[in-house]
Amino acid sequence: MTTTVTPLGEFTPTTPGSGPYALCAGPDGRLWCTLVHAGRVARIDPAAGTVDEFDLGAPDCGPTLITTGPDGALWFTRHRDHRIGRIDIDGTSRSHPLPGGTGGPYGIAAGPDGAVWFTLMDTDRVGRVDTEGRVRTFPLPHTGGFPSFLVAAPDGALWFTLNQAHALGRITVTGEVELHPLPESGGAPVGLAAGPDGSLWFAEIAAGRIGRYRPEGPTGPAAWSSWRLPDPGARPHAVTVAPDGTCWFTAWGTGRLGSVSPDGTLTEHPLGGPASEPHGLAFGPDGTLYVAEERGTVSRRRVGPA
Repeated sequence: MTTTVTPLGEFTPTTPGSGPYALCAGPDGRLWCTLVHAGRVARIDPAAGTVDEFDLGAPDCGPTLITTGPDGALWFTRHRDHRIGRIDIDGTSRSHPLPGGTGGPYGIAAGPDGAVWFTLMDTDRVGRVDTEGRVRTFPLPHTGGFPSFLVAAPDGALWFTLNQAHALGRITVTGEVELHPLPESGGAPVGLAAGPDGSLWFAEIAAGRIGRYRPEGPTGPAAWSSWRLPDPGARPHAVTVAPDGTCWFTAWGTGRLGSVSPDGTLTEHPLGGPASEPHGLAFGPDGTLYVAEERGTVSRRRVGPA
């Protein structure tokens, strides 16, 4: 089953060169976007057609990935100044420092335990922060693995990509860790998303592949699948999964948007070319897909089966 994409317009932050990077749907029906080069977070209101920006008080903090937290606020990683940020839907923000002031936080997700979990790229750890700002970190059994994206999965655990270990990791809310090496080496997985059937979809940025892992469960043994993109230098980066089970992804190197449908059909669609640098993507409450393009815009598209 192929897919179609219909452009619905763009939203442009007011700060030049701000670098839209990652997106998530907020509890207020709006889209929230990190502006990695400006040290800001943007709020996009599709109904009003407006973009509001909120200064985080640290232009070089490097806000990267963002998620809706258990407290109704937006939580995000500040990769460059090693803090975890929090912003209310009215734009009021604060941040929490990491132990030792290091770590390079990147991936982030709300956990099933009422806390927010995150990866620490530079120190081979996964962290947890509760809504009061108390931080705890857990070591990983691999040095130099470069833990990247992180998601809460239907099995009640947090899963993450290990970019330089070419593996997926799983951590329970009590800190127990296990690694699942990818069947093919050299993939350097980054983006990660959980599907409605419990599958984990991921982007292999170095190999130009989209992968899927079905953990072992009551319906059968663990299984790996992968799809090679037509251009091995496409550098797929982020993934998200639609309610119908279609995996959508950005291809940073070729400036394209792609999908893998539930029946395994791979389809690609043009965006703005390589210069657009598409990174994060997320579905809005109305089912349309938003793509953060680091060139300076957030584009909106209607997507679905052909």
